[in-house]
Amino acid sequence: MKFGIFYELSVPRPWTRESERTVYMNALEQVRLADQLGFDQVWAVEHHFLEEYSHSSAPELFLTACAMQTEKIRVGHGIVICVPEFNHPIKIAERAAVLDILSNGRLELGTGRSATWTELGGFQADVDETKRSWDEYVHVIPQMWMNERFGYEGRFHSMPSRAVLPKPVQRPHPPLWVAVSSPGTEQDAADRGLGCLGVTFSSFKEQELKVQTYRKRIQTCTPAGAFVNEQINTVNFLYCHDDAGEAYRTGVGMMQNFQYLAGQLDMAKEAYPTKSYPTAGLLSAVRRQAVSPGEGNAAPEGIAIGNPDHITGELKKWEASGVDRVNFLLNASELIPQEQVLESLRLFASEVMPAFASGRA
Repeated sequence: MKFGIFYELSVPRPWTRESERTVYMNALEQVRLADQLGFDQVWAVEHHFLEEYSHSSAPELFLTACAMQTEKIRVGHGIVICVPEFNHPIKIAERAAVLDILSNGRLELGTGRSATWTELGGFQADVDETKRSWDEYVHVIPQMWMNERFGYEGRFHSMPSRAVLPKPVQRPHPPLWVAVSSPGTEQDAADRGLGCLGVTFSSFKEQELKVQTYRKRIQTCTPAGAFVNEQINTVNFLYCHDDAGEAYRTGVGMMQNFQYLAGQLDMAKEAYPTKSYPTAGLLSAVRRQAVSPGEGNAAPEGIAIGNPDHITGELKKWEASGVDRVNFLLNASELIPQEQVLESLRLFASEVMPAFASGRA
């Protein structure tokens, strides 16, 4: 099992030019250290209008900075919102190819369609069409990369034959993923041969069921791109400290702050009921945890908050459930001082990561 870091880039009020910059500079320092420590990937989301929760509206620029300051860590551009009111597919293909070039072939492209009414309504997108536009995008973008010239007539995008330039470094193209938050999206990922990028905090039992469904369906898939990316990625919180009590006090406080911010989001399902958004996904899980985050100061089951032994045990359970990668949120609203975040990364790398170096449990 491999490990990465995951950024929402939350900025607490009051907002100033310096506070915005501090969040980004701290994140870049964390990424540089993660690269040196052997973390496998760094992901940054695309969000708009989400006050305090996420100020990551141009993740391709942040990830370019990451790529230019690191050597090995892969850069996960995801999710890119595949809705025409947000992004044109040609522009996604072009920007992603440039990022792959600048990172020397380290790009992973995550796709999705947004889940909040704040964003969908802000761009005046048709929520009933987002899954269809996403499906069209994930099929045409690989073709733009692989073909010298490409033309297309579709429902959400049409173009005469043109050379979409530049082409990415990776051949035939970078790995493709889809964000899985709503029930059934793991099946959509499997049917198209896409990696499963989990962005919800599920139980081991729920995750095992998703893994089983995904692994079975992907065996008979029709890949949207040139190859099948059969990997399952999930998200978690990380705070590692030798003193378990200190780890729980600091880490659970950070986790609860993130949950509080997420609980303020206007999810599409709640604000604009539609069959396209059958559940609130991340929000519903977060609200359940916000009500009962765990016994005493302890982190809930499966969360990587604690001393190295505890975290190793929890992550071994994820490994046994079939997860290939785990991405960690390291902070929320800058609650944890930067040096403590860096020390948590160092301790995790030295005491926890070696337990996963020899393969699956």
